Amino acid sequence: MSVTPLPLRKRLSPEESRDAALEAARALLVEVGPQAVTLKAVAARIGRTHANLLHHFGSAAGLQQALIERMAAFVTSTIRDAVLRQRAGDQNPAEIVDMAFDAFDSGGAGALASWMILNGNEDALDPILNAIHDLVDDLSVEHSNPEQPIADETLQLILMALGDALFGGPLTRALGVPRERARELAKGLLMRGRETTKD
Repeated sequence: MSVTPLPLRKRLSPEESRDAALEAARALLVEVGPQAVTLKAVAARIGRTHANLLHHFGSAAGLQQALIERMAAFVTSTIRDAVLRQRAGDQNPAEIVDMAFDAFDSGGAGALASWMILNGNEDALDPILNAIHDLVDDLSVEHSNPEQPIADETLQLILMALGDALFGGPLTRALGVPRERARELAKGLLMRGRETTKD
């Protein structure tokens, strides 16, 4: 893999340097995969030294943890905004499913978390789980359907999105069903829950 340094200002604040590193790490994750998110690769991508990134993150594991925390915040804020827009009547609820599936799959959050766990970081999912817990707490305030609790809806959606990100490709090929089948199933479940609420 060739790594092209990105042109940055010569002087960056600590916050700017950290943000640039996390953005480069996210790009490497999406382009190459979780194994590419190393201090050396990120330093080369942003034109900084390995020592500079050690100062900010302490280790490759620290960099990966910071990246997954940022991604968890992005995933949950995206879903929260989509839910609130849907409640205001500005969005099809099925679009929430697409956002969740995209965040875990094309966004790389599912692959990074799984890779970290397989490499001995048992707490890798904590940022995602904590962010989702906070999201459910926020959304539960205005949710009024006891037969379809928001926690159940969230659990169902996240499990399906994460599972699809990790195994969806090979599993759908093995079963001979379209690649988008898990999304379709998730949308059907969400829409049925919304119809129950209206009744």
